[in-house]
Amino acid sequence: MSPYSFKKVFGVSVSQRELFEHVAKPLVDDLIHGKNGLLFTYGVTGSGKTFTMTGSPGQGGLLPRSLDMIFNSIGSFQAKRYVFKTDDKNGMDVQSEVDALLERQRRENSLSAPKTLQKLDPEIADMIMQEEAFKAEGVDEDCSYSIFVSYIEIYNNYIYDLLEETQEDAIKPKWNGGGTPVRQNTEFIPPQSKILREDQNHNMYVAGCMEVEIKSAEEAFQVFWRGQKKRKVANTRLNRESSRSHSVFIIKLAQAPLDADGDNVLQDKNQVTVSQLCLVDLAGSERTGRTGAEGTRIREAGNINQSLLNLRTCIEILRENQMCGTNKMVPYRDSKITHLFKNYFDGEGRVRMVVCVNPNAGDYEETLLVMRFAEMTQEVEVARPADRPICGFTPGRRYRNQAFKEELSRKLEERGGPIDRGNSCTRYNLPPLPSCELTDPHDDITLPRLIEALQNRHRVRQMMIEDYNKAANMMKSMLQELDNNLISRDNFIQEQNGKLTEKYKIIQNNKAEIERLEKKNKMQEHKIDILQKTAKIYEDDKRSLQQELETRDQRLQRELSEKRRMEQRMHGVVSDTQLKWEKECERRVNAMQLEMQNKLWVKDEKLKQLKAIVTESKTPGRPDPPLREERLPTKRSASPSPLPTTTPVRPLHRRSRSAGGEKWVDHKPTSSMDLGTVLQPVIPNAIQVSAPSEKALSKCDKYVLTHQEIASDGEIQTKLIKGDVIKTRGGGQAVQFTDIETLKQELATVRKRKSSEGAPANGDQKDGAWTDVETRCAVAVEMKAGSNMGPGYEHHGITKRRKP
Repeated sequence: MSPYSFKKVFGVSVSQRELFEHVAKPLVDDLIHGKNGLLFTYGVTGSGKTFTMTGSPGQGGLLPRSLDMIFNSIGSFQAKRYVFKTDDKNGMDVQSEVDALLERQRRENSLSAPKTLQKLDPEIADMIMQEEAFKAEGVDEDCSYSIFVSYIEIYNNYIYDLLEETQEDAIKPKWNGGGTPVRQNTEFIPPQSKILREDQNHNMYVAGCMEVEIKSAEEAFQVFWRGQKKRKVANTRLNRESSRSHSVFIIKLAQAPLDADGDNVLQDKNQVTVSQLCLVDLAGSERTGRTGAEGTRIREAGNINQSLLNLRTCIEILRENQMCGTNKMVPYRDSKITHLFKNYFDGEGRVRMVVCVNPNAGDYEETLLVMRFAEMTQEVEVARPADRPICGFTPGRRYRNQAFKEELSRKLEERGGPIDRGNSCTRYNLPPLPSCELTDPHDDITLPRLIEALQNRHRVRQMMIEDYNKAANMMKSMLQELDNNLISRDNFIQEQNGKLTEKYKIIQNNKAEIERLEKKNKMQEHKIDILQKTAKIYEDDKRSLQQELETRDQRLQRELSEKRRMEQRMHGVVSDTQLKWEKECERRVNAMQLEMQNKLWVKDEKLKQLKAIVTESKTPGRPDPPLREERLPTKRSASPSPLPTTTPVRPLHRRSRSAGGEKWVDHKPTSSMDLGTVLQPVIPNAIQVSAPSEKALSKCDKYVLTHQEIASDGEIQTKLIKGDVIKTRGGGQAVQFTDIETLKQELATVRKRKSSEGAPANGDQKDGAWTDVETRCAVAVEMKAGSNMGPGYEHHGITKRRKP
C-alpha cells in the first residue's frame, strides 16, 4: 500500500472517549461559542462509520457524547421552553416569559400536541459513563441558551425528514347495512421530500424541516433514536445493515444575552446568536458487483456513488482554486449533500472528516481511493468563522442579581427574625420576671414587684394579641384577595386558552394558506424565471435589431448623401443633355425641313414628267417610251437641276459616314426574319449578339438594335436603333440612343386597264406598249433614307405594271 499522511491516526484499540476528545470536542466548543461546525464519517461499506457516530451501550459514539457535553456546559443556563422560537426561515425569535408560559399551556392543553416520547432502554440511555463526561470552558454565564435538533436523510438525492410524523389518510367509512359504519384499513402517505433554500444570510437550510426543542441529553438522544428507526437500511452481501442514505443530525444552539438586570432574556432579535453542529454519517461507497445488488439496490448504490463522487469533485476544485489561483466554479448544486453544506466549504465553519478504514483485503482498491481522497482534503483550507458580536453589557449580571436576592432575603429574615426562628413574637419581647423568693411573710416589696411585672407582661401580651389579630386579619384579607385574584386569573387563563385555541385554529388555517401560497409562489417563481429568460432573449434580439437598425440607418444616410451627390451630378448631366438635345432637335428640324423640300421637289418633278408624258401622248404616230428605272436624288440643291434627257443610270450603294473605324455591337434578336432581299444592312467589324451583354459592350463603342414590326399596309418594316456606348462612374457601360433608321420594302403591281372605247383600229400596237395615261403613270417611286450617323443604305423598289 502506498504511504499516506494524516493529521491523526487512531489504532484499532482506540476508545470512543479518546476519539471524541481529539475530533468532536473542539467542534462542540465552537458551537457553544457561537461558531458552526461540520463532522463527516467517510469510508467504504462496513468500515464502521455508523458505529463511530452512534456507538453502543456503554460506549457512546461522537453524537451522544457531543449532546452530553453541550448539556453539561449550559444545563444551568438554559432558558425556559418556548422562550426561543424558530421562525421557519432558519432564524430565531425571542418571546417574553409570559408569552412562553401561554405557549406552554396552549401546547399542553392542545389536542394536537405530539405524543409523549417513549422511555428509552436503560442500556441505550446510559451510553456515557459519568467519569467520561466533558464540559466546555469559558461559557458566557450572562446568556440564556436553548437547544434545537433536527434529523434528515438524503436518499436517492432527495431529502426526507426523519422526525416528521407519518400521517394517516383514512378512507371514507362504508355501511354494513346496520347502524354502525365499517372503516376500512388506513393507508399511509409516504413522506414528502424537502427542498433546500437560502436564508437572508445566504446560508443553506432544509425548508419545512421539523426542529424539536430539547432540555436534556437523554431527551435529545431519544429524539435521535426515534428518527434512526426510520432511516433507510438494507441487507447486502457486505453488511447486514448497510446504510442506504446519508444521515444528517443537526444540533442548533440559540443564545441571547440577559438584560441589564440579569433577570430575563434581552428582547432583541438582532442579539440572538444561532450556531449549529452537523454530524453527518455518509453512506459507504461500494461496487455493485461485490454487493450483489439488484433492482432498487443498484439505483441506491448508483446515487450514493454519484453523490460521493460529486463531493470529491467539489473538494478537488476547491483545492485547485486555492493552490493554483484559479477561479473555477465549484459544482455544489450537482448533489444535495454538497449543496446543503456549501457554506461550510466557503468558510462559514470548521469542517472535520473521520475516515474509517476496514483492513479487509477485498476492500483494498476502494480503501486506496478513500485514503487518497482523504489525504487530498487536508490541503483544502477553510476560513475560520468570525466571533459573534458582544451585547455591550457588563459581565456578571446573573451573579450580581443572585447576590442581590440573597441579601434581600437576609434582610427580611433579620427584620422578621422571630417568625423565621419559630418564635410567636414579632415586634415585642416579654419583660423578664423578677426574683420571687419570699424570706419574710411581711415582705411588701417582692409581691408588689411581681404583681407589677405580671401586669406588664399581661399588657404586652394583650398588645401582641392585638397585633397578631391585626396581622391575621390582614393575612386573611390578603389570602382572600389572592384567592379572588387566582379565581379571576383562572378565568382569565381559561378565557385566554379559549382565545389561544381559536388563534391556534386560525394559525393552522394560515399555515395551510401559507403552504398553498408557497406552492403558488414556487409556480410563480418558475414562471418568472421563464419570463426572465424570455425577456432576456427578447432584449438580446432587440439589441441586435437596434444595432442592425442603426447600421441600416447609417447606410441609409450614406445612400441619401450619395443620392444627393448623384442628383447634383445628374442635374449637371441633364442640363448638358438638354442643351445637346436642343441642338439635336434643331438639327433634326432643319433636316426634316430639307426632307420636306425634297419631297415637294420630287412631286414637282413627277408632275413635270406626267405633263411631258401627256404631251407626248398627244403627238400622233409616236411609240410609247420603254420602261426605265430612275434614281431620284435624296437631297435638294439650292436650284433645281434640269430634267435629264437620257435614261438615268442607278448609282452604286454608298455606305454611311458612321461606318468608319468604330466597332459595333450588332444586336439582332433570334425572332428576326430574313426578308430575302438583295440589299441587306451590313455592318463590318461588328460583334453579333442575340442578347446584350456587359462583356460585348465593354469591347465596342457603338450599338445597333434590329427591330421588326408590321406596318399599316401589312408589310414587314425593319428599324435600326443606333446608339453610343458610354462608360458609367460605377465601372459599367450604358447605351445612349442617337438615331433610328427605318427600312421598308413595297411592291407596286401594274394592272392593265381595259378600255372599251378609243382602242386603235389598225391593231398595230404591241403588247408591251403603254396604252393610256393611267398605265404610264403606274410607276411609283418610294425612298426611305436614314441619316448619315451610322451604317445604312438606300433601297428603291420599282414595279412595272404590264398588260396581260
